[in-house]
Amino acid sequence: MSVEPMEIIVIGGGAAGFFGAIACRETYPHTHVTLLEAGKTPLAKVRISGGGRCNVTHACFDAVQFVRNYPRGGKALRGAFSRFQAKDTVDWFTRRGVRLKTEADGRMFPTTDDSETIINCLMNAAKTAGVNLRTRAAAAAVKKLDNGFEVSLRTGEVLRCDRLLFATGSSPAGYRWAADLGHKIIPPVPSLFTFNIADKPLRELAGVSVETVNLQLPGAKLSQTGPLLITHWGMSGPAVLKLSAWGARFLQECRYQTPLIVDWLPSSNMEKLRDLLSETKGKFPKRSLFSHSPVNLPRRLWQYLILRLEIDEKKRWAELSKKELNRLTEELKRGRYQINGKGVFKEEFVTCGGVSLKDVDFKTMESRRCPGLYFAGEILDIDGVTGGFNFQNAWTTGWLAGKGMGNMFEN
Repeated sequence: MSVEPMEIIVIGGGAAGFFGAIACRETYPHTHVTLLEAGKTPLAKVRISGGGRCNVTHACFDAVQFVRNYPRGGKALRGAFSRFQAKDTVDWFTRRGVRLKTEADGRMFPTTDDSETIINCLMNAAKTAGVNLRTRAAAAAVKKLDNGFEVSLRTGEVLRCDRLLFATGSSPAGYRWAADLGHKIIPPVPSLFTFNIADKPLRELAGVSVETVNLQLPGAKLSQTGPLLITHWGMSGPAVLKLSAWGARFLQECRYQTPLIVDWLPSSNMEKLRDLLSETKGKFPKRSLFSHSPVNLPRRLWQYLILRLEIDEKKRWAELSKKELNRLTEELKRGRYQINGKGVFKEEFVTCGGVSLKDVDFKTMESRRCPGLYFAGEILDIDGVTGGFNFQNAWTTGWLAGKGMGNMFEN
């Protein structure tokens, strides 16, 4: 006697949804997997990520080190990465003919530098595995039945399944359905964004970058060190993006209005820097303060900092008073700026918040509140810094969900 195939529905045609659907079908041929994508084209976020190159993952193959890049969710992912981590992602794509390369900062991209390579790979893998991909199939409602689930589409069509995977990203609908099915939702707020700073002279330096700065949010006692880019709206670059991720909830609570302390020269302490400036004053008394900088900063930035202190740009080093020298030292080490809003990091949008991780079994990604329901990707209260970490969360949780929901003996 033939056994009816297990019906599985995946809502969300992004990275996590595809990985979950593919893993399920490849591992459990007895399943019938339907992948629902609301839009005309799936994998939209994959397409735009990394400037259209797709930052697939990060070249760090130690789970303990890897999870340090997640402001929220690192602890839960540690065990998950013992089962499927960045190296497994690289192997997964390699087996399907996609080679990845590692850039100097550890980010990994397809050697083609084209996100379409990743999209084509996922589309082909889903087709080969026998996943039933349906586009323009937006879910409108989800209902728990005595034995399985009912998914109503906006078209009026009603689908039934034995098991269901939410891979809905930061969609409000996904959070709403999860809450209706008994899950705690940590309020979602933006993560990974740039800082708006209303300082016209600073903004005029747009394009100037500094290789290493230290940024502090004194109100949250948070700091990050890394490259910084001055933009026409304020500040961006890895140091800003990391700080925005770790400080996401604090920044939202203060409505993105808070002081920012910038150490432009983190490799030098206050005393050594003061000594260097004093030494320069003694050695080069006749040189122009404005044009002769003893520190390794872009010339335009050095000049901006002097003008910011309202020091006469015509002054020579010999004319710099002790008070001005101390103020310049302070400005270089503890420059105070005011964040007065947030920008968007390219077209990529990451949220912190989502389904509480206490409500999910990270061995299988099954809900602890609603048997037969699974979660993967950004709908969870997990977010990483920039560099491929958010995609790795999608690959890992999608893979675990796929392995979990097709298992007939799990429940």
